[in-house]
Amino acid sequence: MTSSMDNAFRRSYHGARAALEQVLQHESGTDAAHVGDELWAVARLLDGNPTLRRSLGDPSREGADRSRLAERLLSGRIGEGALQVTRAVAAERWAGPGSLVDALERLGVEAVLAHAERHGRLGQVEDELFRFSRIVEGDVELQAALSNRRAEPAARVKLVDRLLAVKTAPETVRLARQAASGLRARRFDRTVAAYLEQAAERQQQVTATVISAVPLTHEQHEKLVGALSRQYGRQVHTNVVIDESVVGGIRVEIGDEVIDGTVSHRLEQARRRMTS
Repeated sequence: MTSSMDNAFRRSYHGARAALEQVLQHESGTDAAHVGDELWAVARLLDGNPTLRRSLGDPSREGADRSRLAERLLSGRIGEGALQVTRAVAAERWAGPGSLVDALERLGVEAVLAHAERHGRLGQVEDELFRFSRIVEGDVELQAALSNRRAEPAARVKLVDRLLAVKTAPETVRLARQAASGLRARRFDRTVAAYLEQAAERQQQVTATVISAVPLTHEQHEKLVGALSRQYGRQVHTNVVIDESVVGGIRVEIGDEVIDGTVSHRLEQARRRMTS
């Protein structure tokens, strides 16, 4: 699952997501996180079964036929809500069978984020997942352990359970566990980055990673957020990372855009001019 969707995927995903929203909105008692778990379970089933994956993603079959096939295969094995969403996914036309799996995983993330939102924990989940990703990124051995495709997924998931504190939001744990499972053989860091992008989209905001040598004061932080929000025309959420190697100034990363005003960057630019 890439961090940004192409147009073809987006069109198909829009229809499938509408089915998820209908399930979550019209059934107020629905455990959204459980729906997410079941959608991930279906994604893992298809990821490990190429024949089944091709059958549900076969563009030569009518969408209604693929939807009925999904119901025959999964009825009684997952809840009605997750089944309704899976049928909708199967009915859409995807670029390939792998895109169908990606859609199911992404919808599972949406469901878990919706659960966090219902309980007032969505911002907390985004912050905790970001901090955990930085911990992993800063530890070579931990990064290797969570990216080891030769290790059983259950072992990587167990490692996540050991690392996350008891006070961590349950949705954060769910998302980290899913990222560690290595669906579609994706790297842990890239998967978490995609999940964080979904969390930002759900809150209708842009997320910026701010790298600074020292913590920002409240006034500096508010001024930065205000400037970025005006520039991007949306509320900007910041994740601040302290890195003494930047010496001074700040570096702001928003998606593929980088605003580098650090002293280390300016020194490097000066060095290059002197040696060119």
